[in-house]
Amino acid sequence: MSLRASEQSSTEIRLPADIDWQMLDKSRFFILGAALFSGVSATLYPVVVLKTRQQVFSGSTSSINLSLHILRNEGVSALYRGFGTSLLGTIPARALYMSTLEITKCNVGWAALQVGLPESIATTTANAVAGLSASMAAQIVWTPVDVISQRLMVQGNQSSAHFCCRYKGGLDALKTILRTDGMKGLYRGFGMSVLTYGPSSALWWASYAATQRTLWKYLGFRRNQNADGEQYIPSPQLLVAVQGISAACAGGVAAILTTPLDTIKTRYQVMKGDENKVPTIRQTVRTLLREGGWQACYKGIGPRWATMSMSATTMITTYEFLKRMSTKQECCGG
Repeated sequence: MSLRASEQSSTEIRLPADIDWQMLDKSRFFILGAALFSGVSATLYPVVVLKTRQQVFSGSTSSINLSLHILRNEGVSALYRGFGTSLLGTIPARALYMSTLEITKCNVGWAALQVGLPESIATTTANAVAGLSASMAAQIVWTPVDVISQRLMVQGNQSSAHFCCRYKGGLDALKTILRTDGMKGLYRGFGMSVLTYGPSSALWWASYAATQRTLWKYLGFRRNQNADGEQYIPSPQLLVAVQGISAACAGGVAAILTTPLDTIKTRYQVMKGDENKVPTIRQTVRTLLREGGWQACYKGIGPRWATMSMSATTMITTYEFLKRMSTKQECCGG
């Protein structure tokens, strides 16, 4: 049931975000989604590598200098180290994320309207709860992938002596982690991942919904009839622009607020402690603070802000396009 379809007023503009879970052809949704998001991930992956390297590097260096160092000493392939592992895990994790997101958003939004909340608050609440739920569900798949891919990303870093091990590839990393640490090794930092990505996802989706609504109102789309009394629907170009700007703003806010947690999580997952023992989160934080104080918690903020903003803009426009492409034919008929 669409949030807008539940309203009494008929003056709302029908936007792609109104496409609910029941309206989607699930097979097309997941197949197209796997292809589209794989392409997006491949495009943005080098920036993720830079972010990860900066977070675990004990010194201080700019993103530009780090990228030049990697290209000069390790080659272009280093910017895609661990990508195969990441891609294999991203497909099921993304499918779990998207299905949880849409189902939760639809049900929570409907429930919020039933208890009498205004549509704007119901939409923001539904997006926040859906983002949190989807992220928590996806971490079941994503955390092991994150552990393996991040360890591959940092190989070749100048501080490699501080990392858990060196691996020949994703499969070797999987076997080594299972042999030395068991399944718990693959879920190292699971709690920190949930603590990092859960609020970040909730904040992102809530900010996205609120920003998009604000932009539509600012552009004068509080009513959908022109001077002749005809229905006025925004052009596809305007839809993409508003969605992209809203996504970038939401991504920037989420990045700034959650980077310290992400830095701690990344270090905890890839670095070793004294005598090769797994460090505690407290020890990880102490080491980080000893290196540069609280400012060290914002290592990689530039690449992470760029990643989340670019990723958010690309992902949401791709996601909205995916939903339009996956809508059942009977839902599109006029």
